[in-house]
Amino acid sequence: MENIKATRMELLKLKRQAKTAQRGYKLLKEKRDGLMKKFMEIIRETKAQRELLEQKLSTAAKQFVFATSSMFSEEVEEIFSSPSSKINIDVKTENIMSVWIPKFQYSIEGNVKCYSDFSSPLGMADSLDSFWDALSVIMELAGNEHSSRLLSFEIEKTRRRVNALEYVIIPEIKRKVKFITSKLDEQERSEKIIRMKIKDMITQDA
Repeated sequence: MENIKATRMELLKLKRQAKTAQRGYKLLKEKRDGLMKKFMEIIRETKAQRELLEQKLSTAAKQFVFATSSMFSEEVEEIFSSPSSKINIDVKTENIMSVWIPKFQYSIEGNVKCYSDFSSPLGMADSLDSFWDALSVIMELAGNEHSSRLLSFEIEKTRRRVNALEYVIIPEIKRKVKFITSKLDEQERSEKIIRMKIKDMITQDA
């Protein structure tokens, strides 16, 4: 505390810093709580989406295996050797408490059916429809998983700032305020004693 100027100007400055730090602490704490709430919402959604995706992919895979069970692998590869469609992915962002989280959107260009009904086995169309049906869930899941990572980084960063304010910065400011207040009180008492002595000396001389 040797480097602190025990002046009223310094005391006012520290008190202003204390108010600013308390206000920042409150806002950061609210931000951390809000981020945690959103993070837990996304985690619950992600868990449900994973389970749904597993079901859809499992169903599609079983249908595909059943449909191609009587074919050689070369024949299956030949059916899909000339793709007639492509997927376009667009990424939009949403601001959640200063965190830009992605929202994936997709569109399919062309004809997804790249084979002839005459050259494909029975049940092939159903299995591919099931795979395409899972695509929307994959997009949503990818967006939520990336969002949860971004939010977790921001939560950790905000948590460190909250802890720094609560356990380091604010207590240090309070210690300085207490030190300066004590020094100023001591100075005031000393000045009061000196004034009283001077007054007694003047009274005695009179």
